[in-house]
Amino acid sequence: MSGHFSFTLAATDGKARTGRIDTPRGEIRTPAFMPVGTAATVKAMLPESVRATGADILLGNTYHLMLRPTAERIDRLGGLHRFMNWDRPILTDSGGFQVMSLTDLRKLTEEGVRFKSHIDGSEHWLTPERSMEIQRLLGSDIVMCFDECPALPADRDRIEASMRLSMRWAQRSRDAFGDRPGHALFGIQQGGLDGDLRAESAEALQAIGFDGYAVGGLAVGEGQEAMFRVLDTAPDMLPADKPRYLMGVGKPDDIVGAVARGIDMMDCVLPSRSGRTGQAFTRRGTVNIKNARHQDDPRPLDEACACPACRNYSRAYLHHVFRAGEILSSMLLTWHNLHYYQELMQQMRVAIADHQFEEFQAQFDAERAQGDVSPL
Repeated sequence: MSGHFSFTLAATDGKARTGRIDTPRGEIRTPAFMPVGTAATVKAMLPESVRATGADILLGNTYHLMLRPTAERIDRLGGLHRFMNWDRPILTDSGGFQVMSLTDLRKLTEEGVRFKSHIDGSEHWLTPERSMEIQRLLGSDIVMCFDECPALPADRDRIEASMRLSMRWAQRSRDAFGDRPGHALFGIQQGGLDGDLRAESAEALQAIGFDGYAVGGLAVGEGQEAMFRVLDTAPDMLPADKPRYLMGVGKPDDIVGAVARGIDMMDCVLPSRSGRTGQAFTRRGTVNIKNARHQDDPRPLDEACACPACRNYSRAYLHHVFRAGEILSSMLLTWHNLHYYQELMQQMRVAIADHQFEEFQAQFDAERAQGDVSPL
C-alpha cells in the first residue's frame, strides 16, 4: 500500500460540493455515504454486496471492536480490512459517541472516560491516546479524534465545557496520532446549537490542523429543523479545501439537506437497521413491507430500482419473508436500502457537476410528496 491522502474539489453548485478523496486503498467519491459496519460487518450483507451497491468506504466502530474481538486480536490477524474482507477505505469513529450513550456506566474526567462494557460489565479506560492506539491497531484509513458528545437538549454551560474538553482532547489525539503517511486524522467540531461555540471550536481545530473536519454533536435528538439551522453556518466555518463529514446522519431528506449546505461525507445505521425492521426507502418515501396491503402485490418495491430485491422479487414475496421471520428478508431489504442511498449520492454528484442541484432537489421533494404508489 503506497500513496497519500488528499481531497480534490471538482465542482460546486451553491454550497453543494462534489469531488473525491484519494487514499492508498482507493478513491472515495463525494458526497459519500458510508454504510456502518459496527462490529466489522454491515449487518445482513456480504462485503462484496456492499461494494456492489456503490459504496466506496465503510465505517467501523472503535468502542464495539475494542470490546469484542479486541483491537489487539484484529491487529494480530492482519488488521480490520483483512479481518472483514473489505480492501477499500475504512473510517473508524473514536468511541466517544458510544461512551456518551452509556451515561449510567461511565465516569468522565479530564484524562478520559472510564466505563463498563455493555457485554460483560468489565471495566475499560478510553482516552485520546488509547483511542488513537486502537484505531492504529485496526488499520483505519480515516481516524476520528476522541471527543465528548453531550446529548441534546443540554444547557449552554454544559455544551461549552464539553466542547472545550473535546478541543483539548483533539490536541492530544493529534499528538498521539503522529505522522502516518496514507492515513488521515479528522477533527470534530462541537458546540451544540450555539453558533459562537461552533465558531470557537472550528478555530481551535484549524489551529491544531487536521486532514478533514467533522460536524459532530448533531443527530442526537435536536430534530431536523435545528440541525439544518446549525448546518446553515457550521460547514462554512471549516476549511473549504478539506472534506467535511456530518456524523450519524441520516434519513434521505437529511442527507440531501446536508449536501445542499456543504457536507461531503455522512454515515448512518438507518438503511441497514430499517431493512431489518421491514422498512424500505424509495423515491416516493418509506414503504413498510409488513403492511397487509403488500401481501398480494406482484410489483417490485420500486420499478426504477436495479437492486436484486427490486429486480427479482415482488412486494408480496418481500412481505411474506418478513412476516415469516426469514433471514432473507433482512438481506434483501438491507441491500435495497443501501443501493437506494448510494444511488441518491450518485444522483447528487451528477447534479452538482452539471450545476443542476436545485432542480434535483425540487424533483426529489416532488417524488416524495407523491407518496408510495397506491396498491393494486
